[in-house]
Amino acid sequence: MTAGERLLDDFSRNDFVSTAETTWQGFSDRVMGGVSIESVTRSAIHGRRCQRLTGDVRLDNSGGFIQMALDLASNGGTLDASQYLGLCLEVCGNGETYGVHLRTPDCNRPWQSYRVTFVAENQWRLLRLPFSRFEPHRLTKPLDSRRLRRVGLVAIGRAFEADLAVARIAFYGSEAPRD
Repeated sequence: MTAGERLLDDFSRNDFVSTAETTWQGFSDRVMGGVSIESVTRSAIHGRRCQRLTGDVRLDNSGGFIQMALDLASNGGTLDASQYLGLCLEVCGNGETYGVHLRTPDCNRPWQSYRVTFVAENQWRLLRLPFSRFEPHRLTKPLDSRRLRRVGLVAIGRAFEADLAVARIAFYGSEAPRD
């Protein structure tokens, strides 16, 4: 971890409890009648401990997503990340495009979030995703980083085989390492 960072998880534990003491969960469009199938596991890829989201994203029955998500505070509370510039993630994948979705109390409906996309290459790579790049999805209020509830890593929007691994996720400040 570098100066100016707040670690959310480095996946060093054997359970799904994060460094922030909240629990990672897997979700799919099955909660709304879809047929996509997700799996969230702890693994090692290219020598790195990580958490891995794999599955079959399908569009049948108006579906089309799988995700692994982490509440950022316990008991439905919020986390103030306003002193940070954004999220940094160390990711590896199968060359597909994935999303990071942030939720705040302004996200009243399940389909509302603040979103940014990235490509997960077949090698470990550090991504820096500034809060300014997160776009509101199906809501009009801008992202308020003082009131973050949840972060989700998502395979969404098209039929494909998802395979996304994350070795570290943190908020970064002005001293975060450059790509």
